[in-house]
Amino acid sequence: MKKVFKVVSIVTVFAVLLTCFAGCGKKEASKVIKIGAIGPITGGAAIYGQAVKNGAEIALEEINAKGDIQFELKYQDDENDAEKAINAYNNLKDWGMQISLGTVTTQPCIAVSTELDADRIFAITPSASSTDVLGGQPDKNGNVTIQRKTSMFQMCFTDPNQGVASAEYIKDQNLGSKIAVIYNNSDAYSTGIYQKFQTEAEKLGLNIVCVKTFTDDSANDFNSQLSEIKASEADLLFLPIYYTPASLILKQAKAMKYEPKFFGVDGMDGILTLENFDTSLAEGVMLLTPFTADAEDDLTKNFVAKYKGKFGETPNQFAADAYDCVYAIYEACKAEGITADMSASDICEKLIARFTSSDFSFNGLTGDNMHWSETGEVSKAPKGMIIKEGVYVGM
Repeated sequence: MKKVFKVVSIVTVFAVLLTCFAGCGKKEASKVIKIGAIGPITGGAAIYGQAVKNGAEIALEEINAKGDIQFELKYQDDENDAEKAINAYNNLKDWGMQISLGTVTTQPCIAVSTELDADRIFAITPSASSTDVLGGQPDKNGNVTIQRKTSMFQMCFTDPNQGVASAEYIKDQNLGSKIAVIYNNSDAYSTGIYQKFQTEAEKLGLNIVCVKTFTDDSANDFNSQLSEIKASEADLLFLPIYYTPASLILKQAKAMKYEPKFFGVDGMDGILTLENFDTSLAEGVMLLTPFTADAEDDLTKNFVAKYKGKFGETPNQFAADAYDCVYAIYEACKAEGITADMSASDICEKLIARFTSSDFSFNGLTGDNMHWSETGEVSKAPKGMIIKEGVYVGM
């Protein structure tokens, strides 16, 4: 009888110890705020997603080393596909995501933003720039009204802002007397930038002599568009598109001995690391970006050095925007007294209040005194960048 009692006692003690250890584990886990992120780390847009992942990881390492607020990052691959992004979102939600970095690219982010808003999970996307992710509805002139309150914010420029800034920069720098455009009319990102660019170009008196389009299904041959643009004698070609079709345009323009100035937007950042791309084709290409890796301020130099040391390459603006996203979340969490035991919805309301507060501004890699509108749009100044000898150089 004593032997049985002894065995039962040992089992009981062991069970208590297991419960204690499990409880301790839960206690430790509860000290960590869970951040979820979605983006392409495989497929044709992987350059963007991998850069975001890398930049966010560096920020988290630095912040967690401070010893106050602790974050955990879980990153899901969506292959730049909206349906896969929704699946990834549900996985992160099941994991216990409390804050989101949204998604990297526009179409998946439009889909996921609706889920985030319904679930009241705060999100700040580093790079999905369409106003559609905020609930925007553009009219025929490209003017946008945000139709709904959203939990989604942006660290990147919105598409309309990129269109306006590009037209202003081309005008101010007198970069071309005859302007041509090629844009993707099946893509919300490209179309949004073009619409606002066209409107602003007309206001500024820029001479647009030829506009050509393509779709995702026809992005494998641009000889027809380029032939018409060359015949129009355009001396600057504006490309509000991603780097993959842009790389083919540069190659085919070179083959037909058409050499205008090329001016792009943030979607072209990453072209230099595109596999099998001849970087000499991008010599002299200009684009607007919030970040230049050759800047001389200490924050940029330290980030670039860490990024090169960890990943063996120079960071692009997507890495810098992701780094800024995490630090902006960190500063807002500190200011609002946010702790890991709070629900995602409570955190969401506090972060929305902080980001839209008139006394909240953020200094980061991609801008100083950044602030956000009630609809989630960021206000910061773009920088001009040109590709010289295979590297990005600030203009």
